[in-house]
Amino acid sequence: MAGFNKKDLSEADIRTKFITPAIVKAGWSSFSQMREEYPITKGRIIARGKICKREMPLKADYVLFYKPNKAIAIVEAKDNNHSIGDGMQQALNYANMMDVPFVFSSNGDGFVFHNKFITDGDVEITLSLDEFPSPDTLWQMYHEQAHVSPSQDQIINEPYYSDNPDKQPRYYQRRAVDAAVEAVACGKRRLLLVMATGTGKTFGSIWSLHFAAKAAPSFS
Repeated sequence: MAGFNKKDLSEADIRTKFITPAIVKAGWSSFSQMREEYPITKGRIIARGKICKREMPLKADYVLFYKPNKAIAIVEAKDNNHSIGDGMQQALNYANMMDVPFVFSSNGDGFVFHNKFITDGDVEITLSLDEFPSPDTLWQMYHEQAHVSPSQDQIINEPYYSDNPDKQPRYYQRRAVDAAVEAVACGKRRLLLVMATGTGKTFGSIWSLHFAAKAAPSFS
């Protein structure tokens, strides 16, 4: 039986047949570490006179989590009629919104890997499908390049607390919480979260205070 011509496959087929298997083969759990079609925004509301409509939501093809509360990589997919790096700019936009350090683009032939910690030199490298980095590899890179100490790591790894598990933080709330957690991990005793009206300051503050309470013994 003849195989498929890769150029004739849809983006969804490229993801299913090439990208997802490569990520799973590298050691990422499809159940606990990989989220597909990950919602970032619900789409802007556009008002013209008495008519309102919502723009298309922003969704990342893949968001990879080392721990449930720590997104560490974004992967953007394109069909095989695109070049391997054509999804990079879109992926970088999502990574900047979510403050995610490692970014990948793929068309099913391999991956272009962008390390946001690097500002010059080999910012991007090309990897084969078999060279996608494992969770521990990316986590170690994050530790080394973000200068995370073991004591800081213990706080950063603390699971998020919520009295309503069905309510998940928006990307900017998650960034605010992560910034507060990192400040606590660095030994800061006072935190000031500045967020615009209507962006969920109370929700973010409750999560941040939970981390601060967990970290309090390390301040004594």
